[in-house]
Amino acid sequence: MCYNMIMKRFILFFICFVFIIGVSKPYVNYTLIKKIAQKYGFFAKNRFLYQQKMLDNLKKENIMKKLNEINLFYNQAKYMSDMALYHKIDYWATPYQFLAKDAGDCEDYAIAKYFALKYLKLNPKKLYFVYVRVKQTNIPHMVLAYFYEKNKPPLILDNLTNKIMPANKRKDIIPVYMFNPVILEKTLKNKKNGVYRKWDDLIKRIKKGVI
Repeated sequence: MCYNMIMKRFILFFICFVFIIGVSKPYVNYTLIKKIAQKYGFFAKNRFLYQQKMLDNLKKENIMKKLNEINLFYNQAKYMSDMALYHKIDYWATPYQFLAKDAGDCEDYAIAKYFALKYLKLNPKKLYFVYVRVKQTNIPHMVLAYFYEKNKPPLILDNLTNKIMPANKRKDIIPVYMFNPVILEKTLKNKKNGVYRKWDDLIKRIKKGVI
């Protein structure tokens, strides 16, 4: 009886201690990771566990460190077309699908980087998705831009290179159109806008934990 009382008090103390110091919410909860492991296997599960470890290690780092590490981490995934992966012409994968498959196209890299940086407390109002054209091929492409300093060109995170550079140094791409999800959701009146519909659909699938 005495031992049980001591154990109960210890457990209560431990719960209180955890509550006081706070436990950071994981980027992807373990229930979803288990489902990912069942569907995609052991290596996919390990990628998610490594992702969480990386994000935890980056929390106290400076912004440039976060940008560089996030860009490098997701750029390790293989480039594959939407048709090859999802049998669709233009599909925006959830960050879960992208990392689970370890493959995606340019939108998928940018989306994964956006949500990881948002988790790391970068101001989402400074993160923009930018449609560009690659000069050499004239192929449409998407990158993620971070407006690091006011009145200066944004920094470009791109799956075509691990090097982050200001937009004015990227002579190989031509900007066409950009949007910020926060502004898009708050100000767009025409909900039938193509970008809005695609973003809205993506958010719904993320909330449902689509893998």
